[in-house]
Amino acid sequence: MLPKKLFYLTILLLLIFNVGCASKKNFVYFQDQKTIQTKSKFELKLAKGDLLNIQVFGCDEESIKIFNLPSTTSQSSNRGYFIGASVPQGYLINNEGEIDFPVIGKIKLEGISLEDAVEIIKTKLSIYLKEPKVNIQIQNFKVCVLGDVKNPGTIQVPNEKITLLEAIGIAGDLNITAIRKNIIVLRDEGSTKKEYRIDLTNKDFIDSPIYYLHQNDVVYVEANQAKINSSNVSGSSSIIVAIASLIITTVNILTK
Repeated sequence: MLPKKLFYLTILLLLIFNVGCASKKNFVYFQDQKTIQTKSKFELKLAKGDLLNIQVFGCDEESIKIFNLPSTTSQSSNRGYFIGASVPQGYLINNEGEIDFPVIGKIKLEGISLEDAVEIIKTKLSIYLKEPKVNIQIQNFKVCVLGDVKNPGTIQVPNEKITLLEAIGIAGDLNITAIRKNIIVLRDEGSTKKEYRIDLTNKDFIDSPIYYLHQNDVVYVEANQAKINSSNVSGSSSIIVAIASLIITTVNILTK
């Protein structure tokens, strides 16, 4: 049997080692060695609440004026615009999934791609214009990253395409205390909100429907228990006192 002094010293060293060291598998992304050929496909569908900038082009500038909204000056930054910046007005997809377009009237756009929306509007405009050209952009495409990242907040996406990794990168990456194996993505799918859970240490998530984020997705990064405990002052103090007591007790035993 080990002498008592050596036994207590061994226990102390093990406790310090467990507290001070963390496993690599809890922090490193893409740990598996396999190579993934992703099948993920970016498919953007228009949804209720999307604010669309629709621009019409044609040979006769006078004829197309009625179909283009004038630029206006925003006096608010509520939608992410700078105060005083010149921004185009938009067409909001309402609760019926429609926009109200000049002359044409109601157009159903919910659930279709931008490409299909362009073709629908071009077809309707061809009654009034010769060879019309249409450009559509979602003005309020955004995702939100919350939780244990360096810079949580809402990200405005100008090109309507962003991956989960890009969003995390823009948010400053995960803190060392973040749980990488349980990233939560909340997504509106029709009238319901669906929850996805992603393990960033496994490459398989690259082939998931969450690899490309959709407009209004919310990414939540959970902090590990150590950080949660450290946020509690009394809890942290108790741990410090306990460790200090253990060290003092061990030193007393070893010096007797």
